[in-house]
Amino acid sequence: MAAGHQPPPRPERLSATPESFEGWCIALQQACRLEAERGFGNLQGRHDTFSGFVQASLAAPAADLGDPERQRLAALARGFDRYASLDLSARQSLVQRLRQALHALRRARQEPGPVSAPRLRLAPLPTEPNGGGEGRGRLTPETPLAQVAGIGAKTATRLAALGLLVVRDLVHHYPRDYLDYAHLVRIAGLEPGRTATIVATVRRSHAFGSPRNPNLAILELHLQDITGRLRVTRFFAGRRFSSPGWLKSQQRLYPVGATVAVSGLVKESPYGPCFADPLLEVLEAPGAPVRSERIGRFVPVYALTEGLSGEQLSKAVAAVLPEVGRWPDPLPEPLRRELDLPRRGEALQGIHRPADREALQRWRRRLVFDEFLLLQLALGQRRQRLRQQPAPALVLPGGADDLVGRFLALLPFPLTGAQSRVLAEIRADMARPRPMARLVQGDVGSGKTVVALAALLGAIEAGCQGALMAPTEVLAAQHFQKLAQWLPRLNVSSDLLTGSTPVRRRRRLLQDLANGQVRLLVGTHALLEDPVQFERLGLVVVDEQHRFGVRQRGRLLAKGLQPHLLTMTATPIPRTLALSIHGDLDISQIDELPPGRTPIRTRLLRGAERPQAWELVRQQVALGQQAYVVLPLVEESEKLDLRSAVEVHRHLAGEVFPGLAVGLLHGRMNGEEKQQAIDAFQGGRCQVLVSTTVVEVGVDVPAASVMVIEHAERFGLAQLHQLRGRVGRGAAASHCLLIHDGDSATARQRLELLVRSADGFEIAEMDLRLRGPGQVLGTRQSGLPDLALASLSDDGDVLEAARLAARRILEEDPGLERHPALRVALEEQRRRSLEAAQLN
Repeated sequence: MAAGHQPPPRPERLSATPESFEGWCIALQQACRLEAERGFGNLQGRHDTFSGFVQASLAAPAADLGDPERQRLAALARGFDRYASLDLSARQSLVQRLRQALHALRRARQEPGPVSAPRLRLAPLPTEPNGGGEGRGRLTPETPLAQVAGIGAKTATRLAALGLLVVRDLVHHYPRDYLDYAHLVRIAGLEPGRTATIVATVRRSHAFGSPRNPNLAILELHLQDITGRLRVTRFFAGRRFSSPGWLKSQQRLYPVGATVAVSGLVKESPYGPCFADPLLEVLEAPGAPVRSERIGRFVPVYALTEGLSGEQLSKAVAAVLPEVGRWPDPLPEPLRRELDLPRRGEALQGIHRPADREALQRWRRRLVFDEFLLLQLALGQRRQRLRQQPAPALVLPGGADDLVGRFLALLPFPLTGAQSRVLAEIRADMARPRPMARLVQGDVGSGKTVVALAALLGAIEAGCQGALMAPTEVLAAQHFQKLAQWLPRLNVSSDLLTGSTPVRRRRRLLQDLANGQVRLLVGTHALLEDPVQFERLGLVVVDEQHRFGVRQRGRLLAKGLQPHLLTMTATPIPRTLALSIHGDLDISQIDELPPGRTPIRTRLLRGAERPQAWELVRQQVALGQQAYVVLPLVEESEKLDLRSAVEVHRHLAGEVFPGLAVGLLHGRMNGEEKQQAIDAFQGGRCQVLVSTTVVEVGVDVPAASVMVIEHAERFGLAQLHQLRGRVGRGAAASHCLLIHDGDSATARQRLELLVRSADGFEIAEMDLRLRGPGQVLGTRQSGLPDLALASLSDDGDVLEAARLAARRILEEDPGLERHPALRVALEEQRRRSLEAAQLN
């Protein structure tokens, strides 16, 4: 048969010359095509037959083929040994197998070209409130929701349960999250765990009742696009959905060949990615717009309450949004353009209906800016009011003979450069005839107390009294004991006032304070009580500022003729947080530690490694050192499996350290019991002190060299850093052991930052990012602003822009007379804050 046919037109292609993979593969494919066109007659070329050419080519494949591919080709080559003796069907089969193998090889080596995302046209959303034009022009921010067309009294009652009473409340009820159904992909691009939208063709539609549950109907669609196939399932619970008529109607809704848009969360299944109970809409034509208000869009998700569905809340928001665009913008137009911010009305509409993530960020930035601007305006005005009031100008004589100079001479060490700088800033403020308002930040052990005492002595030298206010009795007593080392040698009278002060002693103390015999008073919240009156209060120092609220500060300031105010904290506060809470204060930073402080070795241990901690404690006690064991709870909790201070104290005293004195200190002990425990530890009569976080501030024991913190994952990073600062105050090497019982990788990663870093400001920044500002400050009385959208950890650049804008506005218009919209917004915010404070 081969002899009776003409040679092929281009016999030079039947050449076994080695080529690249592509050339080698194309030559074989063309030879197979020619052989098939000529009837599988084993063509004779210029140099060889078809079967000989194939054998030679398969025996010398392209150099870049792998071993499995070479083995498959060698098996095919053996089949072509007897090609000339095979019948026609066998030859056809062999050539077909070779062509399939070559096609598979080429396809495996070709990079798949990018497939564009599907296109989906979205029908425009309605721009009028429900109910047509009846309510147009009448919606103001103060309109009650029950009067809005499309909401009604019943829904308004349910909205009231969320605190949404008027239109402004509803518009400011921002989505807590978004479903990204605007993420359009092909079937092959679906990723489990992400929301997505696809546009595909129905290949099979089947609705049937569940064989296991007679009250459950199932709709199953098989969809296909140019990249693959997908099965979509929807479930309908209820007997009415199980009737044959209803099932057939569902199949008619999704006929084979129809184009459907599908939005939902992609999940993993044994058959690959799938949608479970997604949103579906059949398009009128392949390019027709989708009518749904959710499919293919960025869908807001709101906080809800019982009886109020997400759909009801979305409809209520849609009813008021068109009017929002007509509200006046409080931001001056030139400033808005300079900062490239959208109009507020547009931003309020856009935050509820963003087209995509990029648009969402633009709308959100404007609203975050507004929140920060009002905050900075309020702080700026408070600062202005403070500076307008008179205060005693405490001009201090220079030289070594004044109280401050004599005090500094008593110290066994010179001030660091940072301490000297901050003290100079404080003295310059106190010399002015307006009240000082300064915050001193410093890391653990940076020497803030020395600076504060020098400032207080300056006020006393100028003829005034001083007050040092601490958040706990433990810390107040600690300060008083420290001052007792120096003040008698300086002939300065001082006293301590706390809630535990006996009545008789308190009465005498108050009398001495009022007639000026007590020059320096140390105390707790007891200083705020009405009977406490000073003769001439010149300076107030508030330690651990963030534990006091703004009103508490104000009550103490009211006891003197606008005394100067110095606040200090050993909890480093990130800049964004400081600007938000202490924006009315000047900020000084002691960013240098005294020389000679021994670095603290920090280790992270698992619960099973607890014996290592106890062994280290034994070794250190044997060397004459002492140890803390800190826990988050006082007594065993039924809900949380945490080791409590009481239980651990019993275990350590009875079993682990039977030969040592183990003390106990916790917040439920009365003042006298606490002081006894602290005195025993400071005096060396107690070697191990089991404590809750009351030890966080105040206890200063140079011999303490070990800090063991149980359930370290339950504490914030800044709090752990504070606790760690209780050791390392002497010359001995110190250790901090963090015992972590949980399995959370995130918690462990957070604690590892503490092991790596000793920088309190770096730790505070990370704590703010991980836990949020309320947890970092540790109290509801922190004066933290009520921010609905803004994040103090993520929006620092917006806060800075708002701070600069507020400063410019107040410099030109301190009373906001030329900015009436801003003045009204600020007054409204104050009114709401006052109402919230009264409710709390």
